[in-house]
Formats: sequence, structure tokens, C-alpha cells
Amino acid sequence: MSEKTISITLKVWRQKNAQSAGQFDTYQMKDVSTSSSFLEMLDLLNEQLIAEDREPIAFDHDCREGICGTCSLVINGIPHGKNSLQTTCQLHMRSFEDGETITIEPYRSKPFPVVRDLVVDRGAFDTIMQAGGFIEQRIGAAQDANALPISKTVADKAMDAAACIGCGACVAVCPNASAMLFTSAKLSQLNMLPQGRPEKDRRSLKMVRTMDEAGFGNCTNIGECEAACPKGISLDFIAMMNRDYAVASVKEFVGALR
Repeated sequence: MSEKTISITLKVWRQKNAQSAGQFDTYQMKDVSTSSSFLEMLDLLNEQLIAEDREPIAFDHDCREGICGTCSLVINGIPHGKNSLQTTCQLHMRSFEDGETITIEPYRSKPFPVVRDLVVDRGAFDTIMQAGGFIEQRIGAAQDANALPISKTVADKAMDAAACIGCGACVAVCPNASAMLFTSAKLSQLNMLPQGRPEKDRRSLKMVRTMDEAGFGNCTNIGECEAACPKGISLDFIAMMNRDYAVASVKEFVGALR
């Protein structure tokens, strides 16, 4: 049985750096295997450009297994493409039609400045994590698995939050460029567990304030972030973060009056 191939037109955003004006360049590709992944298709395009002595397209990638969040592309207006619960590296060319025009852009958000072409600097996420996305208490050697009982409900919820891979799709799709889904997931996975509770208030205050300082917008419950998230992170975590931040703020205010 012969392998199915398609011909496509690509409109790719090209930009030298954050200070330069960018534009869409159009490329034609023929005989693209529908079994190839989207990133493999971009590799083939770059080989074609290099053979023509033209500048290859810069794009981010790493694991190509859907677990690192590096492959941050907006495809036909949707972060990671039209398939739900899937990263760009898991998207295959069988999802496109023969003769289709595919538009590829970087994430559009002020806190994510363009580095080059389709690559953006998501260092703002690292800054949020450095503000409190960790447990600082000294606990010595690892405990036995059953030494610290945790209910299955809490453990499952914490694992759901920990599924966030920090790809930034939630920011790219949000009209407000809000990072609240990302921040709430990173907060909740620690705040819900007994190991993270001693630093819960400090963590909530520092990470939320760092998020605001980075220039991300506020959440207005549009819900696009949850729809675009390749790991299906729930909006419920934003509600949990708002509650934790409000409680921590009141405690901070009362403490300042003493």
C-alpha cells in the first residue's frame, strides 16, 4: 500500500528579533507524507530552504513526546493546532487536507517577546516559578511512601495540576494574555499537599505578584485557556489560587497591624 502524501501551502511568520518588524513568507511543499509529524514537516521545509541557500526557519522543539511544552506554535490561529489535548509535536500531517494553506505564528504576548521567527522567550514563566514554585523546607531523606497519608482525592487533584507542562498556550490564546492557569496549576500542586502547606501563604503572595509584575493580564473567565491547554488543566485551579491569595493577603494585612 503506497504512502499517502499531500501538497500544502505554508504561511510562516519570519522575524529577525524582537526589535525587527516581521512578516509572513509563503512556501510551497509537495509530497508531504501524512504519517510525518508537524515538526518533521518543518524539518523538511528547512532542508529545502538550506538547499536553496535560504535562511531556515527557527522554531522551538525538544522531547517531541508531548511532555516538555517546548513546541509552542500557533497553527491556523490555535495554539498547538486544532486537535484538543495535544501538543504541536504530537500533531501529524494526516490532520490536514491536500491543497490546504497552513498559517504558522509564534505566541502573541508582550511577556513572551519574539526571539526569532517562531521562537519566543518564555522566561517570564521561569521568573514566576523562581518566586515560589518549590518547597524550601528541609525534610532530610525521602520518607516511606505511606509515612505521610494523603487522601486519594487530594493526591489526584494535585497530580492533575502537576500535569501542566508550562507551554504557554493558555497565555497565547487568552485575549488578556493571562498566565493565571499556568500559575494556579503550579501553586495548587504544592499548596494542596502537606509538604507544601507550611509555605502556602508566602508562595501564593509571591507567585501571584510576580505574575502581575511580569505583565500578564487578568483572568475574565473566558475559558479559552482550558480549551487550548494540551493537558486539560481545569479552570478550577484559578478559583483555588484566588482563594489562597485572598486568605494570604488578609493574613499579611492583619500581621502588619500587629
